[in-house]
Amino acid sequence: MKYCMECGSPLVQKELKHEGIIPYCPTCMQYRFEIFNTAVSMIVWNKEKNQVLLIEQYGKKRYILVAGYINKTENAEAAAQREIVEEVGLHTVELHFQKTEYYAPSNTLMINFVAIVDSMDVKPNYEIDDYAWFSIEEGLEKIAKGSLAERFYRMFMEKVKHHEI
Repeated sequence: MKYCMECGSPLVQKELKHEGIIPYCPTCMQYRFEIFNTAVSMIVWNKEKNQVLLIEQYGKKRYILVAGYINKTENAEAAAQREIVEEVGLHTVELHFQKTEYYAPSNTLMINFVAIVDSMDVKPNYEIDDYAWFSIEEGLEKIAKGSLAERFYRMFMEKVKHHEI
């Protein structure tokens, strides 16, 4: 961030006790903490807990998790449920927070959940190119390698293995 979001003045780097070097607006005399996006991603799991839904989007031939940005005034849980309804037409019956991770390429804090849904009758919207239900083990084989989605998925598999979900 180079300019103050309030007045537009150039920011300078200034030390803030107990925080370190923070952008500072000398005009407003206020520290300006970095701004980033927030989004949710969901491991969509059927009620029987034996199938996981993965999707393909934006012309990319790789399976990923259902995901989307959080709207202003919306909490992460509501965003997760809304995105699942919007993208795949399913309703969440249980939602379990899993982990957050910052994703630098899009300057986004990703908040990951495991969402148990009411049915397997997917009704994809225009954002979804393809989708498929996989066993938990197959899902790991199919999910985009080296992706943030894969890291979240591996954590999910560990929790399933240890009966934590």
